Amino acid sequence: MYKFLHTEWLNNIWLNYFVVAGIILFVVLVKKYLAQSIALLIFKLINRVWKDIDKKTFIRLVARPLGSFLAVLVTVVALHKLNFPNDLNSEIYNITTKELFNALGSFVIILFFIRLLLRTIDFIAIILNIRANQTPDPTDNQLIVFFKDFFKVILVIVGLLMILKFVFGSNISNLLTGLSIVGAAIALALRESLENLIASFIIFFDKPFSLGDVVKVHNFTGTVEKIGLRSTRIRTDQKTYITVPNKQMVDSILDNLSLRTQRKGELRLEVGLSTNASSLEQLTNGIRRILDQKEIESSSVLLNDINSSSYQILIEYFTGPTTQKDFNFTKEQINFNILKLMEELHIQISGSTTDVRISGKLAQTSEE
Repeated sequence: MYKFLHTEWLNNIWLNYFVVAGIILFVVLVKKYLAQSIALLIFKLINRVWKDIDKKTFIRLVARPLGSFLAVLVTVVALHKLNFPNDLNSEIYNITTKELFNALGSFVIILFFIRLLLRTIDFIAIILNIRANQTPDPTDNQLIVFFKDFFKVILVIVGLLMILKFVFGSNISNLLTGLSIVGAAIALALRESLENLIASFIIFFDKPFSLGDVVKVHNFTGTVEKIGLRSTRIRTDQKTYITVPNKQMVDSILDNLSLRTQRKGELRLEVGLSTNASSLEQLTNGIRRILDQKEIESSSVLLNDINSSSYQILIEYFTGPTTQKDFNFTKEQINFNILKLMEELHIQISGSTTDVRISGKLAQTSEE
């Protein structure tokens, strides 16, 4: 038995083959339990910082790719300890079979390691989503989705660079230099798109508006339905769907109507000159009584101007941040009540009647 175990075959003794096979078999059998144990240890460390982590979700997302990575890593390292058979080390296109297998092992390790990191990013995004759902601002959820995809792209790029470096032996410093020159040219060609991308970051962090806000920009008023990386989609009050580049949303004067504390109503009432001062005073006092209601937070009634054609009464009132429908109803009721008051006081709006007067001097001149 001893002689058989120390018999050499393909540049390795049989004992080494059995040891490597045993290590690989052991890891394959216990990788599930080993990965769960390591995942539980990591979970306990993370749970000290984030108390609301779901244990089952963490095990489901992290333990399986962690077990696969450990199995691949131990298998490649164990096989690497064996001497590559000289009889199988042929050359294919200036690459030996040994170099090809070494590159394949490095490729598999990098691939499973990147997969593990991608699943970790998914788990972190789930945690952040749970916290974001506890806030009333829906922009946080969209920001998490954006950064999750962003970091995944960065991670894939890093994985490709690692494959080029450790698998193909490329000099990535020269590659990065070339990519920086190409990137500068692409950035110059896509300047507007990059400006919109930067503007999207400003919107996400500065938060001048959020999803569901009613905004006014470029003479358009509507509800924000989507904030993308390049543009913002708005459902206007005419029920049309417009797309505004994010750069214009940041650079333009934007009125966030959802953040207003009050709604303003205004009425300029022009009364005929035939109205006497006593009636005007009764009218202004009556309008003040009309505006004295719980829907109106503050109001002002002022005999603002006296000119050759009318008396002008300026009426201003402010309601709370109600919906447009409720505000229109309140405004309509106020206007009806003012009209009824004017009917009771027999006050007419300027221009409703026209008086024609002929002076005596003009008539005498006409008879001559």
